[in-house]
Amino acid sequence: MTAAVMREELLEVLAEPKTGAPLALEVQRHDGDQIIEGHLTSSATDRRYPIVRGIPRFAGDDNYAASFGEQWNDFRETQLDSVTGHPASENRFRNETGWQDEQLADRWVLDAGCGAGRFAEIAARSGAKLVGLDYSNAVDAAARTLRAYPSAHLVQGSVLEPPFKPGVFDYAYCIGVIQHTPDPELAVEQVVRCVKPDGRFAMTIYARRPWTKLNAKYVIRPITKKMPRPVLRRMIKASMPILFPVTDRLFRLPVVGKVARFTIPVANYVDREDLTREQRYEECVLDTIDMLSPTYDSPMTWGEVESVLRQTAAKAWRFNSRVPVNVIGTR
Repeated sequence: MTAAVMREELLEVLAEPKTGAPLALEVQRHDGDQIIEGHLTSSATDRRYPIVRGIPRFAGDDNYAASFGEQWNDFRETQLDSVTGHPASENRFRNETGWQDEQLADRWVLDAGCGAGRFAEIAARSGAKLVGLDYSNAVDAAARTLRAYPSAHLVQGSVLEPPFKPGVFDYAYCIGVIQHTPDPELAVEQVVRCVKPDGRFAMTIYARRPWTKLNAKYVIRPITKKMPRPVLRRMIKASMPILFPVTDRLFRLPVVGKVARFTIPVANYVDREDLTREQRYEECVLDTIDMLSPTYDSPMTWGEVESVLRQTAAKAWRFNSRVPVNVIGTR
C-alpha cells in the first residue's frame, strides 16, 4: 500500500459518534491485515459507516472544514519536516506537548485535527498507535504522509462528536484546530474526554485579545469565506508574486512592519530564517489561504479555556503560554 490504512486493532478505540455504541466490522477488500474497503455498523442504530481507501468515514467531505481538506491535499508537503529538512514541526510538537518518544511508544495517541499529518508523523515515528482524526478529506493527504508507519491510523470525523470510546487514549493533542470549530468550548471538553484517567492532553488555541478581531484577516473574511473556494485560492496564488516581495520588505521594517502585519492579510513569516525563500513563499501561499478561507475562527482567552477545563474531568493542567493559549494537563 502507498498510504496508511485501517487494521482491525482500531476497533479497540472506535465507537459510533453520539451514541458511543460498538461497531461491527464488515470487510469488503483487504491486503493482508490492512482493511481497504468495508463498513462499520452500529449496534445501536444499525447505521453503516463506510471505510474508503483504508479510512473509516464518519463525515462527508462537504462540511465546514472542507476548505482545510482542499488546502492540505494541495499543500501536503509544505510543513512536513520529512520534506523540508527542518525540525519546525517537531520543535513545536515537543514545546506544546512536552512529550518524548519513550512516553508515546506503544500507546494510543490521538491527533485531533491532523490535517496533512505534520505533527502526526512526529508522534507516529515514536512507535505510538497513532490515530489521526480530521473532519475533512485532509485525512487522505495524511494517509500518504503516514504510509511509512504501520502503527498509524486515520479516521474522518468531528472532534465535536469524536467516533471513539470515551476515555480510551493514553495521550491526546489538538494543535491549532479548536478555534476553527463551531463550538470551541465543546471541542476542549471532547479532547479531555477522549483521554483515559491519568492520561495526558495538550491543546494549542489561537488567543483572543481586545484588539484581535480588528486584524485585517477578520475584517475581510466575511467576504472571502463566502467566495467559491477555487476562486479564492486562484486569486491568492495569482497575487502572491506581487504581495510576497512587497510584504517581505515591508514586514521587516521597525514599527511600520508590526502595523503592516496587522493590517495586511498576508502570512509572510519574514523571521523564518530556517527556511529558504522558496519554502517561505510556499508557506506564505498556504497560510494566506488558511487565513482567509475558514468558515469559523473563534480564538479563546486562557481564562475561557480554564473555565471549560474546570467543568471537565481534568484533574491538573498548566498553561505554557497564554498567547497563543497552550495548555497541557492530566485527566
